[in-house]
Amino acid sequence: LIGVDADLTWYPSDFPSDRFAFSGSRFEGLFGVTVRPHINRIRPFAKAAAGFLRSSEAPEPFACIAIFPPPLSCLMAAGHTMPAFEIGGGVELSTTRTTFLRVDVADRIVEYPGPSFGANFEVRDAAFFGHAVRFTIGGGVRF
Repeated sequence: LIGVDADLTWYPSDFPSDRFAFSGSRFEGLFGVTVRPHINRIRPFAKAAAGFLRSSEAPEPFACIAIFPPPLSCLMAAGHTMPAFEIGGGVELSTTRTTFLRVDVADRIVEYPGPSFGANFEVRDAAFFGHAVRFTIGGGVRF
């Protein structure tokens, strides 16, 4: 009924990839629990996790204007390890006794550094939380 999850994800490319990147590769680790009933081979579940998102330095020099507070992209260019959380759910399909396929939909919540101002010039006086919908398909092994 209750499971322990570990989700490690490596994003190898610069971000954003379509313009001057303010971050190189990123590494994310989320650790949490799932609650799920077992209905034959199908297991719907809810999950909650906490962990980190490590963003590396910008791959090339990144020009920033000298103002306070700085733009968030300028803060991110130095590289940061930020607290990350995830709340969501999905469906798991048992393929064998120890392996499974899984589809997840979740809200990933990251605490970004501050103070800064955003893309729409809104000023944030301190660190703030950003949200993003995350859709993943994966597989796993039960111990």
